[in-house]
Amino acid sequence: MSKGRFITVEGIEGAGKSTHLTAIRDLIQSAGHTVLLTREPGGTPLGEGIRQLLLRPDLGPMSPEAELLLLFGARAEHLARVIRPALDAGQWVLCDRFTDATYAYQGGGRGLPAERIVTLERWVHGDLQPDLTLLFDLPIATGLARVAHRGAEDRFEQEERAFFERVQAAYRARAERFPGRFRVIDTDAEPDEVRLRVERALRPWL
Repeated sequence: MSKGRFITVEGIEGAGKSTHLTAIRDLIQSAGHTVLLTREPGGTPLGEGIRQLLLRPDLGPMSPEAELLLLFGARAEHLARVIRPALDAGQWVLCDRFTDATYAYQGGGRGLPAERIVTLERWVHGDLQPDLTLLFDLPIATGLARVAHRGAEDRFEQEERAFFERVQAAYRARAERFPGRFRVIDTDAEPDEVRLRVERALRPWL
């Protein structure tokens, strides 16, 4: 059995990932592939527990180093229990965020040195990288306006605009550094138009 494909979807809050993940899964399935839809942090009981800790605003400030290590702890479990077994079984894995998010949020947003993230990346998942990363990109003001309509904000959503500017800049820098893997999708458009853009990006892989 051939090894499956690993596709990740990235973007700042309000970029539209949640809106389109199911449609992406359905598109891959329509091409005859078995798809596992998962997320980070999360994807396992341990990962979901860590996710709750990371998003809880009532816990107050968390050191960037603790945040980084919690994320990679969840990721190690996710890879061992879910992602690698699915890929080895020939399934396609569609993941809402992965290590690019760590470079964006903890590297760009929190200001942690990239070298620390690189060290953990090599230790936790070695040479395993997504085959394709869809970066949902839109103006920060638009994304934050969308988030404001969701209700109570989590710990990341409560950050200042400058934080998201750094996150977005880090995401775009990653896309420029790895053009063979990244496809940048402008999501500042109507959902039907965004869906068409996503389909165009996916078609060569299907």
